[in-house]
Amino acid sequence: MKTTVAPRALPAAAKRALRILLIAKHVHWEDGLHPSDGSHALYHREMRQALERIGVDLMLADSYQALFTPTDADFVFPLLNRGGFLNSEMMLPLLCERLNIPYLGASPILRGLSDDKHLCKRIALQRGLPTAPWAVFRRGGPIDLSICPSARRYVVKPNASSASWGIGMAHDRDEIRAQVIALHAQGHDAIVEPFIPGHDIEVSVVTIDGEPFILPTQIVEQDDPSYLRTYAEKRNLVGGQAYMIRPLHDARLIGDAERMSREMMREFQPFDYGRFEYRLDEATGELRFMEVNLNCNLWSKKTIAMAASQIGWNHDQLIETILTESLRRHGLLAGSYELAA
Repeated sequence: MKTTVAPRALPAAAKRALRILLIAKHVHWEDGLHPSDGSHALYHREMRQALERIGVDLMLADSYQALFTPTDADFVFPLLNRGGFLNSEMMLPLLCERLNIPYLGASPILRGLSDDKHLCKRIALQRGLPTAPWAVFRRGGPIDLSICPSARRYVVKPNASSASWGIGMAHDRDEIRAQVIALHAQGHDAIVEPFIPGHDIEVSVVTIDGEPFILPTQIVEQDDPSYLRTYAEKRNLVGGQAYMIRPLHDARLIGDAERMSREMMREFQPFDYGRFEYRLDEATGELRFMEVNLNCNLWSKKTIAMAASQIGWNHDQLIETILTESLRRHGLLAGSYELAA
């Protein structure tokens, strides 16, 4: 059981004085599921509504254009990370750096590093973490399938995708080649690794008093461990989802996941909030590093919000805590904050 920690709250004076610019693709969305982005549109709308309830002086934008010219915002809350081009997650932080505006989350170079699954696996190995063997095929480079590890089934996916966009299963080298070529044609690098039947273990981290604080660890438990979850499922575009996110209770697995996460997060501080993910091998019980997700999905129905609720925080308190700590890190609160009522 995690130690209870009080969420942070912005002082009323800061709410009046600071103009917060939320940039999200669907920030003005008022309908149901988006045809292609599904629940991501609901997420963006919910984030707008949460910041409105928190009471900040809120500005809204739905494209990168908002930062192509100077703005009177004091701080940017960037949620536009799938911009339709490779490494788009770096764009908003880069534009903020160009205009010298503080922003939520890690620096551009760390955002790019965290979204590069190949490079994160390199870091994991360097820090002594187990991870599945893999091969990366950069767009425009050779497709030498002899470097692929041996496996009965393979996962082929964009090297910098989110929510399993573009993921596929392959059974032999011909299928791997076809999927890699298809991903390259869509503008993506590709990563190939053995498919491990099992479940995902997710460690969510926020910042408290300037230091990473690990929230309760969750397991994404599948009805069928041999099934590969898709983008459509993660974005709620199909019914009959055969998995459940729930608290992990296995003390050994929790200890291993948290220890490995502490090792990995040393490479990414300061990052304000994020998620460190592992694959639990159903057959052996072994935990392997999978990927890092800085600026992870903050929707109330996703992992980090569910983890926060297990220490007594509601969704608004989670968002306000993350925002308060980042504003303080950037010197906009001069070390001042309040504990939530």
